[in-house]
Amino acid sequence: MKETTRARVAAIIGAAAKGQNVSSVYDYSSGGYKNISASLNNGYVSGYDYVTSTHFSGGGSSGNLDFYDYETSKHVQLKQEGNNFSGYDYHCGKHFSGTVNGGSISLYDYETGQYYNYSV
Repeated sequence: MKETTRARVAAIIGAAAKGQNVSSVYDYSSGGYKNISASLNNGYVSGYDYVTSTHFSGGGSSGNLDFYDYETSKHVQLKQEGNNFSGYDYHCGKHFSGTVNGGSISLYDYETGQYYNYSV
């Protein structure tokens, strides 16, 4: 999974968990902020990555936060259930999963076999 896609997932999950828009994501693996915005409105996901100048959008209902990543031109399945989330990245063809606690997000990427931690 691309680093940018992981950060977008973290931004969306953070916005859903906090119930408010996210304007940046702190990536502990790189030790810096990612200038990514994400918002949810009636289940619709909308976001923008200022580093790559690309949008991502989508959504659904009942925890379905699927989005289309315009950077990779691929869909990302994303489902949140309580403090857990999981999904599938069609760009790399691998699953991911994780947990959210307030503004802290931990994502396990099955492509790299590693955990990535973020805060929003």
